Amino acid sequence: MFDDPSDLALATLAVRTGHRRTHEGEHSEAIFATSSYVFESAADAAAIFAGDKPGNIYSRFTNPTVRTFEERLAALEGGECCVATASGMAAILATCIALLKSGDHILASQSLFGSTTVLFNKYLTKFGIKISYLPGSDEQAWQQGVKPNTRILFIETPSNPQVEVIDIAAMADLAHAHDAVLVVDNCFCTPVLQRPLDLGADIVIHSATKYLDGQGRCIGGAVVGDKKLVGEEVLGVIRTAGPSMSPFNAWVFLKGLETLDLRMKAHSSSAHTLAIWLESHPAIERVYYPSLKSHPQHALAMRQQKAGGGIVTFDVKGGQPAAWSVMDATQILSITANLGDTKSTITHPASTTHGRLTPEERSQANISDGMLRISVGLEDIEDIKRDLSRGLDRL
Repeated sequence: MFDDPSDLALATLAVRTGHRRTHEGEHSEAIFATSSYVFESAADAAAIFAGDKPGNIYSRFTNPTVRTFEERLAALEGGECCVATASGMAAILATCIALLKSGDHILASQSLFGSTTVLFNKYLTKFGIKISYLPGSDEQAWQQGVKPNTRILFIETPSNPQVEVIDIAAMADLAHAHDAVLVVDNCFCTPVLQRPLDLGADIVIHSATKYLDGQGRCIGGAVVGDKKLVGEEVLGVIRTAGPSMSPFNAWVFLKGLETLDLRMKAHSSSAHTLAIWLESHPAIERVYYPSLKSHPQHALAMRQQKAGGGIVTFDVKGGQPAAWSVMDATQILSITANLGDTKSTITHPASTTHGRLTPEERSQANISDGMLRISVGLEDIEDIKRDLSRGLDRL
């Protein structure tokens, strides 16, 4: 371990943080494939269970491999604590269960991942939690939308799928002025491109399934924040309810974090090139990408993010038939709903990731039938362009 990890760059932290070698002297992090742990004595077991002595209890909430991942991601995000979960949605659910009670209110941005909206509308409302949605860029509406019972302001920035950018610092100020908590889904940027905690956010959510893994291998999530909200409240939900990350998945994510800095820069560079090319194509109605000057929050994105990220979204002229035609003509891009992979993926949000939303909800979120989302991978960018041209040039 390091005397002062604050002196280290993010790329170094992503490779080195959190690993405590065992007596075997392993260089790569070990996978602790065990459900339980042996105590030295009855008194030792009692002290560890009571929290009077540090130690592993049960892998539902204490596992050395998972802990290494948690410490590494916390260091990258600049947080005091991280709790790993079974999925990104489990991270959101655990956070809400930990911080909310019946009668509380969530103020959320309209542009959210479809499953997040379904979680809020279909399940949290069963327990008396109220939800309101507002355009992420309308700060005045947010100021007017906060209620006395508002406990969480929840945003994605950039959002899924149209990469809307929201002012994290302004939202943090608003939340704290009303004794609420700002939760930011940082899935699209990762700490390489954006650190919400540095901008005033209280909690950062990750779907580790995406860029943290980087190769589409495992499902996982994480919650990053301080020792109270995350280290006690969210951890308490994981300990009791059990939406836990497996040691094997944690090990895969550790390997993903080692290359995260390199990958995010490469994804962003190729995505920016692709966005410029798409913007000039006659079959495209509109391109959504933060580092394009045409993006409505371009100036904010360039202040808040180090690069545009790896997601490019665009509207094809001709609606769903045209969008599907473009998808079906591709030979390199993978038609899948996942993102953040080394392999480029193409998705039709209206019929997949946001397909469970009503047409009205999709309209409010500005998700058109002709919209396509590309997660730009690490293939040669000219090959990606040619692959998309097969369908676009026919329209």
